[in-house]
Amino acid sequence: MNSELSGDVTVVGGGVIGLTTAVVLAESGLRVRIWTREPAERTTSAVAGALWWPYRIEPEALVGEWALQSLSVYEELAARPDETGVRMVEGVNGGTSLDDLGPWAARVPGLRAATAEEYPLPGPGLWARLPMIDMPVHLAWLRERFVRAGGTIEERHVTDLAEVAAPVVVNCTGLGARELVPDPGMWPVRGQLVVVENPGVTTWLTAVDSGDKGTYFFPQPGTLVLGGTAEEGEWSLTPDPGVAEEIVRRCAAVRPEIAGARVLEHRVGLRPARHAVRLERELLPGGSVLVHNYGHGGAGVTVAWGCAREAARLAASR
Repeated sequence: MNSELSGDVTVVGGGVIGLTTAVVLAESGLRVRIWTREPAERTTSAVAGALWWPYRIEPEALVGEWALQSLSVYEELAARPDETGVRMVEGVNGGTSLDDLGPWAARVPGLRAATAEEYPLPGPGLWARLPMIDMPVHLAWLRERFVRAGGTIEERHVTDLAEVAAPVVVNCTGLGARELVPDPGMWPVRGQLVVVENPGVTTWLTAVDSGDKGTYFFPQPGTLVLGGTAEEGEWSLTPDPGVAEEIVRRCAAVRPEIAGARVLEHRVGLRPARHAVRLERELLPGGSVLVHNYGHGGAGVTVAWGCAREAARLAASR
């Protein structure tokens, strides 16, 4: 980190992007505080599935490198799954072939075409062993790591970035940036999930259906997360019982044992969509620095560490 950067850094936003960015900054020796409207367990990040894969995020040319940097971190964290919430799990990404992906895919270990037995649905699929993150555990681990590095967290609702008096402010507010910046180019992509008791499924699967529907299941410790939807411009956080039934039905068409699994929970999250991630630096009147790090769509977990390092570099640049 540039030694010219001194004083306090305030990170606004306490989801996975904000927490990861704050960890990188604090571990570089800076005094960092997080201002967050709500605790991490109530953010959109806590609702996520969450599988490492660049999904609904642009620009592709930058996303690949950010994602690969994060992949390296998650591979290390997977050695301590109970502590970090990160495990390496095998599964298949349906409806995708290697030719559909960017250059980053060549650096993903073991990525290959799935066999018909591994992917029983129409079309191609890719078999991979990827990081899967138990988000409540991972967010708590990030918070503890941040505090150990000397960081502080304050629940505070910021209505204007100008009210944050600090030499450096990092805006990691996700969908909240729509009003806070304001950035009308932010919009929600609503995702509904169903959490069931795991009937013995050990591999994950994703398959994109037509329109705003998808089929995916992610095994987490003791549970199976079923999805899902991707409804553009929808703001409702109330689960739709009919949609939940459809989700279970689609997943059970692939793995019949899911049909009888006991439902534990319904979740809804709003992905913070934008035409491209905003990761840039502004020099404000008076000499303070504002770094934006938001708009990660459906891949905040996937790019968190790569974007955090870039945000830290921007914060230190002169």
